[in-house]
Amino acid sequence: MIDQNLYLMIDDDPEQSIPLPTADEEKEMSTSEIPDAVPILALRNTVLFPGVVLPITVGRDASLKLVKDAFGDDSLIGVIAQKSSELEDPTPDDLFEYGTAASILKLIKMPDGSKSIVIQGKRRFRTKKYIQDDPYFIAEVEAVEEEYDTDEIELDALIRSIKELAIQIVNLSPNLPSEAAYAIQNIESPTFLIHFIASNLQIEVNEKQSLLETIPLVERAELVLQHLNRELQVLQLSEEIRSKVKTDVDKQQREYLLRQQMKTIQEELGEAEGGEAEVGELKERANKKSLPDHVRETLKKELEKLGRTNPASPDYAVTRNYVDWILDLPWLEYSEDDLDIVRAESVLDEDHYGLERVKKRILEYLAVLKLKGDMKAPILCFHGPPGVGKTSLGKSIARALGREFVRMSLGGVRDEAEIRGHRRTYVGALPGRIIKALKKAGTSNPVIMLDEVDKLGSDFRGDPSSALLEVLDPEQNNAFNDHYLELDYDLSKTLFIATANFLERIPNPLRDRMELIEITGYTQEEKLAIAKQYLVPRQVEQNGLKEEQFSIEDDAISLIIDGYTRESGVRQLERALGAVARGVAKKVATAELESADIIEGDIKEYLNARRYFSDTAERTEVPGVATGLAWTPVGGDILFIEASVLRGTGRLILTGQLGDVMKESAQAAFSYVKSHYKTLGIPYDAFKYWDVHVHIPAGSIPKDGPSAGVTLLSALVSIYTQRRVKHTLAMTGEITLRGLVLPVGGIKEKVLAAKRAGIELVLLPEKNRKDIEEIDPDVLQGLDVQYVKRMSEVLDQVLLDEAMADVEEFFAVPENERPEKDKAASNGTLIHEESVVTD
Repeated sequence: MIDQNLYLMIDDDPEQSIPLPTADEEKEMSTSEIPDAVPILALRNTVLFPGVVLPITVGRDASLKLVKDAFGDDSLIGVIAQKSSELEDPTPDDLFEYGTAASILKLIKMPDGSKSIVIQGKRRFRTKKYIQDDPYFIAEVEAVEEEYDTDEIELDALIRSIKELAIQIVNLSPNLPSEAAYAIQNIESPTFLIHFIASNLQIEVNEKQSLLETIPLVERAELVLQHLNRELQVLQLSEEIRSKVKTDVDKQQREYLLRQQMKTIQEELGEAEGGEAEVGELKERANKKSLPDHVRETLKKELEKLGRTNPASPDYAVTRNYVDWILDLPWLEYSEDDLDIVRAESVLDEDHYGLERVKKRILEYLAVLKLKGDMKAPILCFHGPPGVGKTSLGKSIARALGREFVRMSLGGVRDEAEIRGHRRTYVGALPGRIIKALKKAGTSNPVIMLDEVDKLGSDFRGDPSSALLEVLDPEQNNAFNDHYLELDYDLSKTLFIATANFLERIPNPLRDRMELIEITGYTQEEKLAIAKQYLVPRQVEQNGLKEEQFSIEDDAISLIIDGYTRESGVRQLERALGAVARGVAKKVATAELESADIIEGDIKEYLNARRYFSDTAERTEVPGVATGLAWTPVGGDILFIEASVLRGTGRLILTGQLGDVMKESAQAAFSYVKSHYKTLGIPYDAFKYWDVHVHIPAGSIPKDGPSAGVTLLSALVSIYTQRRVKHTLAMTGEITLRGLVLPVGGIKEKVLAAKRAGIELVLLPEKNRKDIEEIDPDVLQGLDVQYVKRMSEVLDQVLLDEAMADVEEFFAVPENERPEKDKAASNGTLIHEESVVTD
């Protein structure tokens, strides 16, 4: 707070020291005359007060010139603080309005060319205007008269308080000598005391300038007193912190010595057990808890270690946390299964429509558990497109079993320690997600859902999917070992349910440990039933409507399914229904209507124009366009394959962002057509002088797989024979060069996509007959399914008999456009033709 130099020693010579001014001397300075114009010296980082002696270093050229002139003439100068200390060349606007007239007591030349001066403030002034700025500022000024308050008692009280606070600060501050308190006590002039302390306060320049500009002495004294109070509080708090730290260290040393003595006494008496309340409480919890023998043994050792550890030691917190985890886990605690098969079936039916295979598997598990009494829980994996109810199905299974349910999202998990935990040697180590899920469930036989298991990642921190191998192996998970606990935990009674969209992204070892149950997309009838039973009531509730205020007809729901959504699940359908419900809610809230019964014609008002149409007939109006069936991660879809011919050299051009497998299928189809050109009635010139371009929209979506083989072949034969493909027909299947049609996957999704698109006939490979038999016959109503073994059967089914143009004329090439060698061949020279492979 206060500078150590209570009087200034010039050149370290006590005989040249400047003593503190007396009251009379200070009064004489405050009433001294000052010129009407004085040169102005700008100060950085400080403010000069009347009566105060201040040493400063002068380095700026203008300031050096000013000091030289003023010291030579023994004249007064004006000292004003800068508003910003960072300015090298301030302007008059950068200086405060009030300053202090000062005399230069001593000038000292420094080796680097700068000068140090000792100045003493005389009287405050206010600048009126600047009349010179080169080589230094000169300003017209007017003196500021001191205003002494007539209440001397109040001023005396303030001065006494200021002295007391200043002395306390000197005594508390380790950097100030004790002589400073004696000097402050002996200052006679109230004005100088205020100015002296204000000059040495550790406050900002603008706060010091505020003190200088405060005219009444009493107000100035009150401001100084406030700053002293704040400085005293800071010093007292610092002293408390230092004392507290020292006390804590002393306390730890004392406790350590006492514990060592107590340990020695206990060893002499044969009392090795610690008697602390915290350890005793943990032991009491351990005695009440059911634990496996190996866990109880480890817990006993950890509690003994905890009793010998100083609570202030970092090891104490680590051990205590480990003991808490052991005591919080449900090692031998199991919830009682509800083995009522009929009730479980009703719960599953109540929560989910359809999904018969899943429900059948859960009921089988319950039946065996009821008969046997104990069995290892299966590891189920529900895989299928988004929105078909995989995640919500886990909650229903837990409710049907009467077990706790915990969901673990594995999407984006890249650290193996997330599954198996961290070693206790690491700071902040914790168990993995499996152990955390068991603690959250409170039982050792919950239903744990491993959501999005196909989206696990791997990097330098390990492979989480590999860590799941032990968790999801029924032969190993009865002794799952978490890195944090390092104790075997029995997971064999825990029912794990994994969900995935892409089965191919799950590593084979992990996939082998799970029972895979495919959840395919819903049919239109199933979506309609789901909407009526689950989605509409839920949206009515979520949008603040009452049951009697909102209803929607089946035709309207069907229109939303066909015209506004393209998905295997029902998420988009629920969003669309939510949009309709929100529109009705707005009208009800504005009293536009009391209730609404939505019909098919109202849908456009709430969802705008229809988004999806069946354009199969339009696309197949010309030869070369065939309709295929494709499987996508979000369900089945219609795939159009377009073929066109153009003059060239017999090349096959493929576009549409096709994968390698699909490109090979197109090449195989092209080879089949060329080898059977006579049987198909195609002139060979079509392959010599014409290129064929095969394109599969949409070009921005990657496509791959062999199942488009029959569609590619149909499109090629169509363009070469100029016979259109039936627009009410769609097909799928892999082809071989021998003309066989091989089976493919995703049959249910593809058949549902064909029905949505208005297809009447679907051609499938013969070996896919078993997949159709698993589909509910009601789903196939209005759809004819035919099976084929060879490509010749496909072409007989898909091509119309009538050709759009004469093939010979269509592919005819004038003689003048043929190459010379072909002209010679046409005059009698034998040319080679492609060999024909009979079907």
